[in-house]
Amino acid sequence: MATFSKVLRPTDIYKRLSVPAKYLKSLPSFEGGYAVVFQAVDDDGHVWTFKCSVRKKGRYPKPVLGKGWLAFVASKNLKVGDKVTFFEEKNKSAATHVYRVQVAKEVRVFGAVFGYALIVAP
Repeated sequence: MATFSKVLRPTDIYKRLSVPAKYLKSLPSFEGGYAVVFQAVDDDGHVWTFKCSVRKKGRYPKPVLGKGWLAFVASKNLKVGDKVTFFEEKNKSAATHVYRVQVAKEVRVFGAVFGYALIVAP
């Protein structure tokens, strides 16, 4: 089951991934702090480390992925319009949460978005 999915915008490609606030509860616990580091495994089996932080001030705690995100973007050659999906899976034997991240490249036909193609390791 997807934790969250997002079609990437310019800010997501060049600065940080802005996570929709409604998905904050599906991210690792901040335990009263403003940032948390977590890992996610991609479809190639590579483990990525991301730092998710929220605003220290203001009514809305808008989460963003900063540290580790731009390296992920560069590695996957992500562009505006591509889609990322994060999944949270419970590891029953270890009673922990495991995160996966999946990339889908935008497919355009005659300038219109036709759909998304998952990127799978060769």
